[in-house]
Amino acid sequence: MTGLRSQAIRESRPLFELRHSFVIRHSSFVILIMPTDSSLIEVDRLVRKFGDRAVLNDISFNVHRGDTLVIMGGSGCGKSTLLRHMIGSMKPTAGTVKLFGEELTGMKERELIHIRLRFGMLFQSGALLASLTVGENVALPLLQHTDKSDDEIEEIVEQKLQMVGLTGFEDLRPDEISGGMKKRVGLARALALDPELLFSDEPTSGLDPIMTAVIDELTLKLTRGKGMTAVVVSHDMTSAFRIATRMIMLGHGGIVAQGTPDEIRASSNPEVQQFINGEPDGPIPLNLSQEEHEHHQHVKPRPFVTARHRFHRKTP
Repeated sequence: MTGLRSQAIRESRPLFELRHSFVIRHSSFVILIMPTDSSLIEVDRLVRKFGDRAVLNDISFNVHRGDTLVIMGGSGCGKSTLLRHMIGSMKPTAGTVKLFGEELTGMKERELIHIRLRFGMLFQSGALLASLTVGENVALPLLQHTDKSDDEIEEIVEQKLQMVGLTGFEDLRPDEISGGMKKRVGLARALALDPELLFSDEPTSGLDPIMTAVIDELTLKLTRGKGMTAVVVSHDMTSAFRIATRMIMLGHGGIVAQGTPDEIRASSNPEVQQFINGEPDGPIPLNLSQEEHEHHQHVKPRPFVTARHRFHRKTP
């Protein structure tokens, strides 16, 4: 057996290279090698401006296969804006974003479809359609993007709901289940097409500690159990440190710190320590200045007295 293995190594030679993989041809077989550390996401010198204000300024990082990257930072620091660039729903002012090795920046909406079929998206609110049942919500991607039969779709829906602990909930409507259950249904729908990559926007926002732990446990089962890659936007530090393999903290339009959870905990940056420990006093200001945001398209002086004509005065 050892001699055969040595002969195979001697006789093998590269045939051609695929993106993030190599094909090696032997005299009697072909081997496809997929490196586990290949980059699924590459963000390079990303800039996004609203007017003269740079919400994101010179952002660069990679997300490798198998990573769980948590993007954190204070409200309004650009976390969700960065996420929208990574899924192709927003175009940068400058810089590039690559997903699965393909540049998103110049793609048209039609061209983005085949990329989006390879990742799932868990929205902050769950984003379930109120007119559909739980089962129909989970089935939606399968109905839109596959030719599977009704029986096959029904089986997949049952599997995905079982995966998130909601067996038998297919016929309920979104207004008949709790907020935590809606998040789990949203996760089941995000997994319907068996994606390689999962994006989550504030998956534990508004949940109690127990339900937060449930969502985190589901994320860990997918990432560490099944090898899925995940990008999670969060300001919940308990959740972030529970699931992350790498972390990025945004602030002032740039990356304040990045590293493993242990490296972030040990950071000497006072902004990082203030944020992860939830301290009111520190370099991150409590009060925001109007002048800092005066060029933002949605932040313009609007004296409240001008709103008076939109309301009817009530008299006794």
